[in-house]
Amino acid sequence: MLTLRRGHISAVLSRVDGLARVEVDGIPCVAFPRLTGPVAVGDDVLVNVQARQLELGSGGFDVLYANMTRGVGLQPAEGAHVMKLPYTPLQAAARHAEEGGELAETLGGMPVVCCSLHSQVAPVCAGIGTGRRVVYVQVPGGALPVTLSDTLRDLRARGLIETTVAVDACVDGDVQCVSIASALLWSAAAGVDAVVCAIGPGIVGTGSSFGHGGVAAAMAAHVAHALDGKPILAVRASEADGRARHLGVSHHVRDILRLADRVTLPWPRGFDPPADVDVELVDVEGWQAACAGLTLSHMGRDPDDDALFFAAAFAAGRAA
Repeated sequence: MLTLRRGHISAVLSRVDGLARVEVDGIPCVAFPRLTGPVAVGDDVLVNVQARQLELGSGGFDVLYANMTRGVGLQPAEGAHVMKLPYTPLQAAARHAEEGGELAETLGGMPVVCCSLHSQVAPVCAGIGTGRRVVYVQVPGGALPVTLSDTLRDLRARGLIETTVAVDACVDGDVQCVSIASALLWSAAAGVDAVVCAIGPGIVGTGSSFGHGGVAAAMAAHVAHALDGKPILAVRASEADGRARHLGVSHHVRDILRLADRVTLPWPRGFDPPADVDVELVDVEGWQAACAGLTLSHMGRDPDDDALFFAAAFAAGRAA
């Protein structure tokens, strides 16, 4: 069941495109104005408090559910007919790319970097580098709103990402698509150089094989291969993770490989390669300088704490 409470916005801390960070009766809360309407101090609101009550780490903040002051009677986007989150209390119509434009017939060899964590996206894009047209495609498995990610705003400002696409239940991208396949084919039709496909911040996880949001990378890799693209998996690997299942090459990688074959697995030269996974060594010299200025963080660790994690993701971008 939803866990909702009623309150009033007591502070607006920041506003960026598509996202507002506010306080409701002094408690941190995020709001998505394109979904629930604009926000202002004093607004009477309903907030979903369940993640915070369950102390869910990075997801442990309230989310504005409805603005009773200025979010009632909002009209759907012009020309929108296809629902996001259909038949749920959050259903809302959005214009989808498939409704108005032609999709490519094939990816024509376009590289598709598949990430099982959102924290891999920044080093992957740094590995691809500037001067190339890159589309970011978000699939379910973590946060659903594309606009929650500060990383994507940073990458866009650096010219490392051109466009964002929200797939399936994901919302609030520059472009909305029904499926991974149509998102990739839309990108190919747009003539971009590469696609980076990932889940949003956070991850749905149970600690079990296949019971985690990273499985989305397998679906993306499988579709990319079927459509004549070049799927590249950003290998999740760590030298510092305290959990045995994620130390070295994560079990997430092995789960993904059981579901998708013919995937390139780049590995950063200079780090000991795994003995039980076939990888391709990639020169990542200068990766720290290429990533300078980007916010690199995974489970509270930065490149000084766990260089392998970020170097492996950078290698995937360099391979693309």
